[in-house]
Amino acid sequence: MKNSILFAFLILISFSNCAVKELNSAKVYYAMEMEDNLYNTEEYSKIDESGFINALSNPLSTFAADVDAASYSNARRFFMQDKIPYKDVVRSEEFINYFNYDYPIPNDDHPLSICMEYSDCPWNANNKLVHIGIQGKQLQNDKRPASNLVFLLDKSGSMKDANKLPLLKKSFHFLIDQLDENDIISIVTYAGNATIVLGPTPGSDKAKIIKAINRLEAGGSTAGGKGIQLAYNVAKENYIDGGNNRVILGTDGDFNVGISSTAELTRYIEERKKDGIYLTILGFGMGNYRDYRLQELADRGNGNHAYIDNIMEANKVFGNDLNGTLYTIAKDVKIQVEFNPALVESYRLIGYENRELATKDFKDDSKDAGEIGAGHTVTALYEIIPSNNKPESQDLKYTQTTIKDDATASNELLTVRIRYKEPDGESSQELSAVLNEFTQLTSTSDNFRFSASVAQFAMLIRDSEFKGDSNIKNTKDLANSAIGEDPFGYRKEYLTLLDRFELLQ
Repeated sequence: MKNSILFAFLILISFSNCAVKELNSAKVYYAMEMEDNLYNTEEYSKIDESGFINALSNPLSTFAADVDAASYSNARRFFMQDKIPYKDVVRSEEFINYFNYDYPIPNDDHPLSICMEYSDCPWNANNKLVHIGIQGKQLQNDKRPASNLVFLLDKSGSMKDANKLPLLKKSFHFLIDQLDENDIISIVTYAGNATIVLGPTPGSDKAKIIKAINRLEAGGSTAGGKGIQLAYNVAKENYIDGGNNRVILGTDGDFNVGISSTAELTRYIEERKKDGIYLTILGFGMGNYRDYRLQELADRGNGNHAYIDNIMEANKVFGNDLNGTLYTIAKDVKIQVEFNPALVESYRLIGYENRELATKDFKDDSKDAGEIGAGHTVTALYEIIPSNNKPESQDLKYTQTTIKDDATASNELLTVRIRYKEPDGESSQELSAVLNEFTQLTSTSDNFRFSASVAQFAMLIRDSEFKGDSNIKNTKDLANSAIGEDPFGYRKEYLTLLDRFELLQ
């Protein structure tokens, strides 16, 4: 009876709030449903997919690089519970960028390289698909900079579940295993208050660090704001010039004491990143997970965001992908694509809705953008509607846009430009590349076909209006043709998610 009354009350609240609220000028979606007699209040940003843009009137597409992968592992958690994820769990670019791709290693001139392909669009026979890949330089273990790491761990009452604090504690063991005497580790925890539970300790003293983590127990309210403030202060006190200075936050994101609004927290983090301190956020748990908040904090804090749904993902983040997770090789990375309107009628960037930038932001070094870690790859896909002898000018009442003769005679489809800063730099450098070759789909690289499969999968989950002829069979066929080298089994695991999706449908 009590559960029925509670359920009715919560339904009334959800209708009064329409399940979509305005939070800090961003639309936020709250998952409103009963699960095992508990009310699910997971929080996601509402995603409005980008549509096609006319290349003659808007030839420039500008966005910030994104290496986050939280969306994919979070969606996997749903599938492993035999559920189809909420559509706004799915950020297409994070699905695509969960996987590494085989791109050329950068030369000594830049820490980044560009690789591109152009072929048919697998889900729309009338359209084409552009694949843009960026590779970050590798970092040898013996050349890692010394690290000043502050573990900021949420041990509030909401972290009691097995997939929260207990999993968090196990996850950090993978990182501790890779530390040495050049690294400094501090641990800050928060519940009702923020506390330093381990002062600066050499990374070689693994037993002491592990003991401090293992004795943590969940309980109390959630003073996340105080914890963030204390962690940044500790990081600044132990700052290593030329080193890797970083706060690593593990939480479900449910702050409720002190500074708790996303707007206040992001302003604070934006200010503190000027001290040269980076931010890594690890999300845990379900039921009250605040995806939107953690995504926003990571974006504003020169950071990255991962979701740890199981011990294998912890090993991926802190084991197999450690260099990319912790060591930034390029910051404020911006990508600008200029389309040739003589060959492209319109284009659509798949994903990156929360990463779009104004054209003028590309050369504005004060504008924040994304960070790329050592060895990371960044992949972006554009769906293209080819030009079919369209008029070479666009006449409006006050302006006239005309295609240059050189562009009409050229076979250049587009030009990609990338601007980035060195990790401790303040001015940007630029590199560029031109795409002018078409490849038959069957002759494209594994990179092209696998990323196209993942993009299709994201559109199918979201039931995207742009999914065209996407179907699970085509998605599987593309993936199976492009497994390639898969040393950690991530691509094979992807195939099992496709099977689960098919059964759940």
